Amino acid sequence: MVKFIIAKQLVGKKVITSDGYDLGRFVDAVISEVTGKISEIMVEPNLDSSFANKVKADDGMIKIPYDAVMAVNDYMIIDRKNIA
Repeated sequence: MVKFIIAKQLVGKKVITSDGYDLGRFVDAVISEVTGKISEIMVEPNLDSSFANKVKADDGMIKIPYDAVMAVNDYMIIDRKNIA
């Protein structure tokens, strides 16, 4: 059974990698106009995290493919291998 989550519940949720690195906080999602599905999530990086600073994009946000999302509960867990 698919569990639906209201987008407002995701904003501000802490994003961590599967091996425990704190990336930052969920800010927004990129939705495909063709399929209507989430293609990427946008994360505001944790400035204290050296790993987050390595993957930060030019616009200051971390863009993560939605396929990398492993779980969403109290935290959003991301598979580190799928982060560019």
